[in-house]
Amino acid sequence: MSEDKREMVDEQDDGQVKESRRDFLKKMGVAAAATAAAPAATAKAVSIAEALQGHFELMSDEQKQKAIARLEERYSEQFSKQTTVANTPAPDGVLFGYALNISKCIGCRRCVEACVRENNQSRDPAIQWIRVLRMEKGNVTFDAKDLNAGKPSSSSLGDHGIQSGGHAGKPVGISGYTDHYYEPEQVPEDNAFYFPVQCQQCEKPACVKACPVRATYRDPNGIVVIDYNWCIGCRMCQLACPYWARRFNWGEPVLPSEEMNPKTHYLGNRPRPRGVMEKCTFCLQRVRDGRYPACVEACPVGARKFGNLLDPESEVRKVLATKQVFRFKEEFNTDPKFFYYMD
Repeated sequence: MSEDKREMVDEQDDGQVKESRRDFLKKMGVAAAATAAAPAATAKAVSIAEALQGHFELMSDEQKQKAIARLEERYSEQFSKQTTVANTPAPDGVLFGYALNISKCIGCRRCVEACVRENNQSRDPAIQWIRVLRMEKGNVTFDAKDLNAGKPSSSSLGDHGIQSGGHAGKPVGISGYTDHYYEPEQVPEDNAFYFPVQCQQCEKPACVKACPVRATYRDPNGIVVIDYNWCIGCRMCQLACPYWARRFNWGEPVLPSEEMNPKTHYLGNRPRPRGVMEKCTFCLQRVRDGRYPACVEACPVGARKFGNLLDPESEVRKVLATKQVFRFKEEFNTDPKFFYYMD
């Protein structure tokens, strides 16, 4: 591979590169870069070779094999179990899409638990790629007794409330207030509505445009991925995302060995170090092998659908053809491939 191909450039309109990461690391200092990439708290410190490796997609097959071997050795020692890091390629002719039935969701968060287990997310500090928002249902009825109960109660222009009416502040339908950390005795609650949010896998992802080193990018199947070894932790992608879908490892992730999933993918669920971003990848390690994402399998009410948007017979395409579908925050013009619908 030529030297100029190994260079990674600042973001430009054509998506090409300019300044090599090697030069950047020289400026920062090799020791400092290695320390930032892998804190001393890890069971087996990241090697200099790993800290200075190139962008995964621009590496030769031989370089990729060596990089994966290094990771497998480190993870196996760190978690005391044989760990594999796959590099299964994206299948041809597939554009993955997701549909979620918000009229069926019961807010149980089993999807969150399944995602955490499958994708080796930190238990402490807790990192969760899926968040389920709870919203109150407004069941107010308009009542004649409140007709003249507005404010001010007395005025030269009338005593009916010339500034605000008697029914002000009483929500109708779904409340705009969202609760991220609800803990009811049981779900679903009679007065609640649930709205799960995760990475929307946008066709025009703002996060990709914001990343200065192209550590995050769209794969051939439309999944936005992250090369954790290339991420510099600047959090520009997190700032750009309208969906609060990205998580940053402020501290050293805690992942107990007995809970670690040893079947990983380089661009998917392999353990992440402190100082890098992470997010939902539609369980890339599963879907590239023809399986459903863990959250789809875990949903007890069948509210989640997944499939190939290019296949008219897929579940997700049938949902788009027959249901009332919308995209979350469509006004941001990111064109998500995550759809919400109602029966």
